[in-house]
Amino acid sequence: MLVAAAVCPCPPLLVPEVAAGAAPELDPLRAACERAVAALAEARPDRLVVVGPADVVGVETFPQGAAGSFRGFGVGLDVRLGSAPLDAHRDAPRGAGELALPASLAVAAVLLERAGWTGPVTGVGVGEPLAAERCIPYGRTLTAGSERIALLVMGDGSACRSLKAPGYLDERATAFDEEAARALGAADVDALAALDAGLAAELKAAGRAPWQVLAGAAEGAGLRGELLHDDAPYGVGYLTALWS
Repeated sequence: MLVAAAVCPCPPLLVPEVAAGAAPELDPLRAACERAVAALAEARPDRLVVVGPADVVGVETFPQGAAGSFRGFGVGLDVRLGSAPLDAHRDAPRGAGELALPASLAVAAVLLERAGWTGPVTGVGVGEPLAAERCIPYGRTLTAGSERIALLVMGDGSACRSLKAPGYLDERATAFDEEAARALGAADVDALAALDAGLAAELKAAGRAPWQVLAGAAEGAGLRGELLHDDAPYGVGYLTALWS
């Protein structure tokens, strides 16, 4: 059963080492994410599941200790899911055939390390094109049974909120993000399930599929939502929410 969920955006700039000189610009967002992740530990779950967008077909799972890196963003920082970041000045040892964390789960690994999370954790990468008809049933499987589960759901809103946004300006983007923010703030699983996957893809909203996994996982849980942060500083919708 689902006992709590935190929803956070997943730009690598959320990691101060990646943001460098621009780091203070996202301090309010980081504070909101830290509050949401801390609340997951307070819910005392038996296990934490991190869900985020990934360049995969369908759904792919990542075990505790799976390695990720921000070297592709010009920063010598390596992380492991559920453990502290490795020394940024040496290469991270990886086993043969080990899956590398997608960027969204690498950001989550940093958030968890900074929150001091020491419990069991599993990562789930969700392909961004995955239809709601698959996301929602998969979410149900994550919280079936008596085990107390908490979710950390990573994903951005639309990337079309300004002329300089990654997807350029699209007048539909603000309304899409406003509906997503309302649904996340109200823990409205029906509204999340109803988000238009086609429109989300056109608006480059990477959070749509993970949010719909959350919708399935939270069915019948009776959780209350709180929207902690809603902004689009780089033309991308960054939403943070807590369900408890």
